[in-house]
Amino acid sequence: MTLTLYLHPLASFCHKVLIALYENETAFDSRIVNFADPDSAAALLDKWPVGKIPILHDEATGLTVPETSIIIEYLQAHYPGPVRLLPDDPDALLQVRLWDRFYDLYVSVPMQKIVTDRIRPADAHDPHGVTEARGMLDQAYKMIEADMQGRLWATGDDFTMADCAALPGLFFASIVHPFIAEQQALSSYLERLLQRASVKRVLAEAQPYFSMFPYREAMSARYLEAATS
Repeated sequence: MTLTLYLHPLASFCHKVLIALYENETAFDSRIVNFADPDSAAALLDKWPVGKIPILHDEATGLTVPETSIIIEYLQAHYPGPVRLLPDDPDALLQVRLWDRFYDLYVSVPMQKIVTDRIRPADAHDPHGVTEARGMLDQAYKMIEADMQGRLWATGDDFTMADCAALPGLFFASIVHPFIAEQQALSSYLERLLQRASVKRVLAEAQPYFSMFPYREAMSARYLEAATS
C-alpha cells in the first residue's frame, strides 16, 4: 500500500483525515500510534519529531505529510477521488479554509483542553484554562448557529474539508459542553454530519476505544447509536 496513516482511532484530529479518506474511498494502511510503547512512538517521531498525529507517509514519493489540512490537500492533489473537498473557485476555497481553521482552532482545541484537564492529576488541573475554553466554545456555537441558518454544510451545498473538521470537534464538544436548546441549526448540522457514511465508519472504528474517553458517562445513547449503526 502506497499510503500509511499514523493515527489513533479515538483522536479527533485523526477523525478529520479519516473522513476525507473514506469520502473518496482512498486506499491506505493505518498504523495505530501508542505513545506508551517506545517502539511505536519512535516510529512516529522518526518521521515527524513534533510527535503529533495524524501524519501521512507516501511510500511512492517518500514524503511524510503532517497537519490535517495539509494532508487533505495533498490527498486531493495526488490521490483525487469523486468528492472534491477543496473547491476550484478561489473565493469558495478561501471560505473552506477559513471554516476548516475555525473548527480546528475554536471548537476542537478548546474541546481538547476540557478533555485533557479531566485526566490530569488533581494538583495539575487548570480551572481558569477550562473556563476560557468553555467560553470559546460558547462563542463558537453562537457563530455556527448564525452561520448555519439555511445552510446544508459548513460553507454551502457541498461537503468539504471544513465539514471533515467540523464533525470530530462538534461530536466531542457537544458531549463535554452541550449545546443549548435554542441552537437548533447547530444541532441539526451535527445530526446531518452523523448520518454521513464516512462519519459512521469513523465513529464505528472509534467505538471500541470510547472507554478511554474521560467524559464517556456523558455520552448519550444517540451518540453511542451513531457509533454502532
